[in-house]
Amino acid sequence: MGIEEYLNGKYVASTVKIYLFEINHYLDYIGREKAETAQYKDIIQYVYFLRKQYDNPATINRIIHALKQYYFFLIEIKKREDHPCRNLKIKLNTTAALQLQDLLTQEQLEQLPERRERYENLGLRNRVVMSLLLHQALRPIEIAAIKMGDINLEKGEIQIRATKKTNARILPLKPEQIMLFYNYKTEARPTLLKKKKSEYFIINQRGGRQTKDNIHYLVSTYQDLLPGKKLTPTTIRQSVIANLLKQGKDLRIVQYFAGHKQPSATERYRQNNLEELRSAVNKYHPLDKK
Repeated sequence: MGIEEYLNGKYVASTVKIYLFEINHYLDYIGREKAETAQYKDIIQYVYFLRKQYDNPATINRIIHALKQYYFFLIEIKKREDHPCRNLKIKLNTTAALQLQDLLTQEQLEQLPERRERYENLGLRNRVVMSLLLHQALRPIEIAAIKMGDINLEKGEIQIRATKKTNARILPLKPEQIMLFYNYKTEARPTLLKKKKSEYFIINQRGGRQTKDNIHYLVSTYQDLLPGKKLTPTTIRQSVIANLLKQGKDLRIVQYFAGHKQPSATERYRQNNLEELRSAVNKYHPLDKK
């Protein structure tokens, strides 16, 4: 039995694809032979490497979970008796750090929906997901939770459900989203469902509910459109919020839009503060432009 067969017995295909990618990346980094005998300190060293690549602890925890499955697989096939990272988990911060160098301009954000898609139905689905990131600045967990009844195309509104970090809210849809959502709802979604039934709006290619991990992976496939920038759902959301405040939008309106529970969470995006911080970053920690 191979690792792919092992994962297929536990997860849907989309999750297997993500986990295989992360496992192979780890094996290439540490070496396949060393990985089989790696100890806790070796995996911690890899985690340090990941923390230089990703600002979101949730992303790192997702990768760690993939590695845990690799070592459970080795135990399953009798190559190991112990699990070197069974209890490893990165502590989540209550607020995501604002990485100034990763903020995207409005012009850069507008490049993302222009990507040509290979498959029509998945392409429609992908454009819907990307529009929710770009126009409503939703978190992946919020997108995954959207149900059919949460969308009112006649009123041009979408209801966003509360999470541990964000409030519930009703947001307007952009005019171009209304036709996009209608086409997805009436054409692409029924095809993706494959005669199954689901109350969730965003569907994966197997007819199941799209997960937040699937959405993180989807966004990563757009990276080539913005070389040199870190493209994640977090950087898109942060950029949209920062750009709204830069345009002079009222703080309370932006707070409601973002679902922030405290005004201070929105305040940190104010552009005047960001420009001061950006100057300090450039002065004391200049970025390599090569």
